[in-house]
Amino acid sequence: MSQHMTPDEFREYGRQVVDWVADYMEGVEKLPVRSQVAPGDVRAALPAHPPERGEGFGGVLADLDRIIVPGLTHWQHPGFFAYYPSNASGPAILGDLLSSGLGVQGMLWATSPACTELETVVVDWLAELLGLPDHFRTDNVGGGVIQDSASSASLLAILAALRRTGDAAEQGLTGRHTLYVSTETHSSLAKSARIAGIGADNVRVVGVDPATLGMDPERLDRMLAEDIAAGATPVLVCATVGTTSTAAVDPVRAIGEICRRHGVWLHVDAAYAGVAAVCPELRGLNDGVAEYADSYATNPHKWLLTNFDCTVMWVADRAPLTGALAIHPEYLRNAATSSGAVVDYRDWQVSLGRRFRALKLWAVLRWYGAEGLRDHIHKGLEQAARLTAWITDDPDFELHEPQTLGLVCFRPLWAGGDEDAATMRLMEALNDSGALYLTHTRVAGRVVLRMALGGVRTEAEHVRAAWEAIRAEHARTVVGETAVVTGRSDLIT
Repeated sequence: MSQHMTPDEFREYGRQVVDWVADYMEGVEKLPVRSQVAPGDVRAALPAHPPERGEGFGGVLADLDRIIVPGLTHWQHPGFFAYYPSNASGPAILGDLLSSGLGVQGMLWATSPACTELETVVVDWLAELLGLPDHFRTDNVGGGVIQDSASSASLLAILAALRRTGDAAEQGLTGRHTLYVSTETHSSLAKSARIAGIGADNVRVVGVDPATLGMDPERLDRMLAEDIAAGATPVLVCATVGTTSTAAVDPVRAIGEICRRHGVWLHVDAAYAGVAAVCPELRGLNDGVAEYADSYATNPHKWLLTNFDCTVMWVADRAPLTGALAIHPEYLRNAATSSGAVVDYRDWQVSLGRRFRALKLWAVLRWYGAEGLRDHIHKGLEQAARLTAWITDDPDFELHEPQTLGLVCFRPLWAGGDEDAATMRLMEALNDSGALYLTHTRVAGRVVLRMALGGVRTEAEHVRAAWEAIRAEHARTVVGETAVVTGRSDLIT
């Protein structure tokens, strides 16, 4: 007798799973945002050994409620403001379910033509929605591909850039190669430099404009000229559109002009902010991309309603990318690949195998349409504008400027003492409450709080409630610290 789940059993349990997810989405607001478990609690609640005999699926669902959910931090909670949104919408979830059910391995066009060709269509659709240049289209010299994350996209851009320098990684690097980032660039670039063989010591960190926190083009120009004169081979410059720390935007056009003059690959990491260009009035975020970007990446799995993982990467010319990654063992040879008429996405990524990620992005684009996507971005912008106004009007808080898109950075003001430590204590108290979740960063050496808007379930009332909780906790902390200084326990409530 087969132990495989039958179609009828799948229907029965599948309905239960869909109902469970729908109930979770409906009731997630009632749960504490951040997990309340201690290290090791989840592991201790699970059996030490695997079952000898198979169990019914009902036990899995029961343990999901009993063990797993208490150990989760709930990214879809309307009070989750800690990191950039990682939105899981209904259409995307169903698209992922279809992908899992089909079980397609889309490494080659031949292994499932629809997997590849749907992806070429949806990345071209998205390029059009974002106002990206025609040469990024897959029916042109460049093309797009869905990666797992912007970190992978950065690594692939480096490998393609190395290929273009003539010192391809597969032949081993000779001489010194350099990579250029700002003090605000995501740490994945430094990690990718290690993986690619450039080395962390050859990651050159360019200073930023203190007013905007964007990369300083003049400093970049000087560093490139000095390194070239010293015999180095500059490989890639990364410009960021929406940094992780404060959503700062690098001056892509000015950086691009410098890269073009020195013959250096320009990669634009627009992981967070790039999708906002679905709104025509925000297309200024792409200034300089069409003329100068050799590669560009943005994350629909952040602000564009597509659940993780879904990063779209485009290249202006696919040849350096596929040239760096293509390997043709006999067991993968086939007539379609040999014809040169198809895209084999295995040559556009590090791994050989790939899931049918395009289904969920396709589902999102068809369900929401351009209008629905713009409405979602606008909602996040409106929430950020309200919060910005409240902070600006409150004498007990200071807004970090410039405030960009859906991220609001600010700091509470204190009467004295270690202000950074007080701010951190305030944040931890708020996070421990279970009602909201914030993170922090440092700007000019000072701790500031980050509040990222744009969650799929976050409404105006949730933002207002979070702000009132922040104000109340700040007031309580100020009173408490005054009591400690003065020795008046009657002030502590």
